Amino acid sequence: MIKIIGLGPGSEEALTLGVVKQLKNSDNVFLRTEKHPTVQFLVEEGIKFNTYDSAYENSTTFDQVYESIAVDLIEQHRKFNDITYGVPGHPLVAEKSVVNLINLCKENDICYEILPAVSFIDVMMEALEIDPVEGLKVVDAFDIGNQVLDKRSGIIITQVYNQFIASEVKLKLQEEFNDDTEVYFVRAAGIKGQESIRKMPLYEIDMQEDIDYLTSIYVPKDLDNKKDFYDLMSIIDKLRSEDGCPWDREQTHESLKKALIEESYEVIDAIDKEDDAGMIEELGDVLLQVVFHSSIAKDDGYFNMNDVIQGICEKMINRHPHVFGDESIDTSVEVLEKWEDIKKKEKGFESITEELNSIAKSLPATIRAAKVQSKAKKVGFDWDRVEDAMLKVEEELNEIKEVYNGENRAKIVEEVGDLLFACVNVARFLGVEGELALTFTTEKFIKRFSYIEKIASEKGQNLSDMSLEEMDILWNEAKKDEKN
Repeated sequence: MIKIIGLGPGSEEALTLGVVKQLKNSDNVFLRTEKHPTVQFLVEEGIKFNTYDSAYENSTTFDQVYESIAVDLIEQHRKFNDITYGVPGHPLVAEKSVVNLINLCKENDICYEILPAVSFIDVMMEALEIDPVEGLKVVDAFDIGNQVLDKRSGIIITQVYNQFIASEVKLKLQEEFNDDTEVYFVRAAGIKGQESIRKMPLYEIDMQEDIDYLTSIYVPKDLDNKKDFYDLMSIIDKLRSEDGCPWDREQTHESLKKALIEESYEVIDAIDKEDDAGMIEELGDVLLQVVFHSSIAKDDGYFNMNDVIQGICEKMINRHPHVFGDESIDTSVEVLEKWEDIKKKEKGFESITEELNSIAKSLPATIRAAKVQSKAKKVGFDWDRVEDAMLKVEEELNEIKEVYNGENRAKIVEEVGDLLFACVNVARFLGVEGELALTFTTEKFIKRFSYIEKIASEKGQNLSDMSLEEMDILWNEAKKDEKN
């Protein structure tokens, strides 16, 4: 039998009678660490014990420490049959070595019994007058990077052993909370003569000189702290409620289509300008559209934000088997090829035509044309050389010359479309994004035209009164100015 006992938070008064009795009656007592205030009481009571403090020196990570302790305890059980293992606090609260030991006991069909104790959570709640019913999350400082920290409940962060760990905790908290958020620095909670509880701004927690293995941090519940994703969803739901905004209530998926496109382009504009503040704002506007559409769908009973998140998470995991599975992919080219293969299976495409038709018709025409051409290329339907694509441009231009003076408007539109499609083909062959290239040229046109207007204004001339030849001279001056 392995008896797993808790030594409480540090005060001898917190030890249970059952634990004291077990310690005095056991010949084989093993403690995770001697660095605990209660251990001095055990020494005074003449209780003999061994500790695993050396495991901390022989291992490079805490996970290795706790694993090695559990493995050795199984060996000690085989040797002595009945052993007692003691840990600070409660055995089932923030004790990885106990979790590992229980798992090994189950694997090896070994009987074990847990003797409960007062945990550090109990004394923290008492010292800070916390009611856990209002919401309380307990986080191991060593695992804080993997935790979701929510302002809607109080947070106890334990095992803040030193200033380095305190700095890591501070940086993580600053991602979710304002820098000046008031938190509680708690050391030796529940230990008479040693307990210290101090309120301070978040940014000061790693500046304390008395940080040690008895240190914890408490972040109180604060609904008014930094806004998060749930706040955004609540705001949209409020706007669309009966007590909200008439305009927001009237919106539909159809009415918001244009806004989603416009906001996406404004993000691109901010990226092109290398405007970080602009990106924050515009990405927020795009996120707003996503949440807005999800809110509409929720009210209609079709889906909600959780469905959207679930879907994209599953898609990203499924389409990255080299990251979340056991496949091996070495290059970005292979990644894209695998992505398309998985996408084809997901969509159930059985022909290239189905793939071509699946490309969104709402995409900018040059982008959609390039995507269509790229998919056709995969089965060999493409020019061999860029020169052949260039000849196609000349051919399409000549066909426009044949019809542009005619009355068949539909034919003219068709031939202009053929010319543009051929130009996209050339751009694709040259590795140029047609949309970006055309945008660049449009900006260049605006810049040169601005020069013409500026010079004309300086000369007291009105553009509408100038001849094309006069404006062309200024246009060429603008080109020369660019080169200089």
